[in-house]
Amino acid sequence: MPRRGKKHIQALSRIDRTKKYSFEEAVKLALENAYAKFDETVEVSAVLGVDPRHADQMVRGSVVLPHGTGRVARVLVFAKGDKAKEAQEAGADFVGDEDLIKKIQEENWLDFDKVIATPDMMGQVSRLGKILGPRGLMPSTKTGTVTFDVAKAVKDIKAGKVDFKVDRAGVVHAPVGKVSFGEKKILENLAAFFEALLKAKPAAAKGQYIKGVALSTTMGPGVKVDVNDVRNLLQKYTGD
Repeated sequence: MPRRGKKHIQALSRIDRTKKYSFEEAVKLALENAYAKFDETVEVSAVLGVDPRHADQMVRGSVVLPHGTGRVARVLVFAKGDKAKEAQEAGADFVGDEDLIKKIQEENWLDFDKVIATPDMMGQVSRLGKILGPRGLMPSTKTGTVTFDVAKAVKDIKAGKVDFKVDRAGVVHAPVGKVSFGEKKILENLAAFFEALLKAKPAAAKGQYIKGVALSTTMGPGVKVDVNDVRNLLQKYTGD
């Protein structure tokens, strides 16, 4: 078992591990107990009452966080002609077609964070499935990254769009900002995330949908959140 550092142990001692906090309390605690010298990422984890082994219970979606993630993603777009020009003008970092496909295949080039493709390019892009798929980079209609509206897709990602997908254990993880954002911006990002997560609830899911929530920073300890506070979060920060 890895040894925990002195700072981590001190941070852990300030959190009641038996208690489930409100979102406002949890965010305050998480930010106060971030101790790294760099600007840590704040991440939310939600345990869902779904069985990902069944296709009709798969949870997947995306959300443009109102304050972004604190990191500007490097975007690659597979497109030709006018759509390639549109992607460049929208701020895409890399734009191409067969040339970029070849570069990824032959050089294992992966210096990008998100991939967008126009529908007419997916026949060629599908050859990269074994490379992009395991890294979560394969374009998908479900996350809006297979589209002819490449300008909007690029701008959304640059503005802080986050894709989320339930893992095999039934948990969804997502970044919701940086410690430097402060409490209000993190709470507003959290509200946007949970609004999108609720909209992504599959019809086949039965019983309690959100069963557990925790917040943490890159180096800091996790803080458990009362799932009953999701409604309060949405009412206060989204009006729902």
